[in-house]
Amino acid sequence: MVLRSSENTIGAWAFLVGVILAIVIGLATSLASIISIPFLTLNSKAIYSILVLLGIAVGFFNVGGRESQTFLIAGAVLVIVSRFGMDGVTGTLIGIGIGDMVRSVFAALLTLFAPATIIVALKTVFSIAKV
Repeated sequence: MVLRSSENTIGAWAFLVGVILAIVIGLATSLASIISIPFLTLNSKAIYSILVLLGIAVGFFNVGGRESQTFLIAGAVLVIVSRFGMDGVTGTLIGIGIGDMVRSVFAALLTLFAPATIIVALKTVFSIAKV
């Protein structure tokens, strides 16, 4: 019998929904430049705001205690690689035609993970300082 903890359900669902939504938004955004999708162009700020809010929820509710160091390392690597990957992938995959699609997915993941990583880093600093 598996025992499950219900303390991280909000953060875990926010993380899962955020990653799936970031990939879908990244793919849809790149397709919106090829195919005219008026909903995405009109509501792109609101859609990316949802990713930021999900990132904040992940940072507040999902990570704490022992796993904060692991999350900070993984989050920092993901943010750095996403940012640098956006430029590198566009240049190398431009002939194939999927460079913009991968760039959009990286941008959406960056939008999700940057706030989460910042909040976990701040929580860790305050826990170290015992403020």
